[in-house]
Amino acid sequence: MASSAAKRYAQAVLGLAKARGTLDAWHADLARLSEVMSDERAIAFFANPGAPTARKEAILERVLADAQPEARNLSQMLSERGRLEILPEIYRLFEEGLRAERGIVVADVTTAEALGPEAEEVVRKRLADLLGKEVELRPHVDPEIIGGIVARVGDQLIDGSVISQLRRLRTRLATTG
Repeated sequence: MASSAAKRYAQAVLGLAKARGTLDAWHADLARLSEVMSDERAIAFFANPGAPTARKEAILERVLADAQPEARNLSQMLSERGRLEILPEIYRLFEEGLRAERGIVVADVTTAEALGPEAEEVVRKRLADLLGKEVELRPHVDPEIIGGIVARVGDQLIDGSVISQLRRLRTRLATTG
């Protein structure tokens, strides 16, 4: 569950980025910050009140050397408030908003074996045609489905797995026999 602070920051950044036409720049800047703040040592360093503020600022400046000024301002503000640890959450929420803005949906696709790039592209195109939206795949492997594919997009489930077909067949045979 996202913190209310992360939601507010993500919404503010998304609004600013849309207004200024800097969605891609913000995406890159937040990705960089999120990567740094996903490291346990970095989190501990920035959370340490004994760590010199000047050193914290210098590290953030180095990480964001080619970032837009607003991203540097955001990181500085979060640092001053002791909230840098929410950057990965801000980034995740920003990405969700960015996908929604661009009409992209995420499909969690499960197969019995890993799909190759060509097969992933076929699945992505079929789902895009079915849903009428651009689709970003998040592949998963679960040998228990035996074969076929299970796709989940939001609350929509498309189950074309062999195990599901066998269950339906068993149910049909049990009710007719």
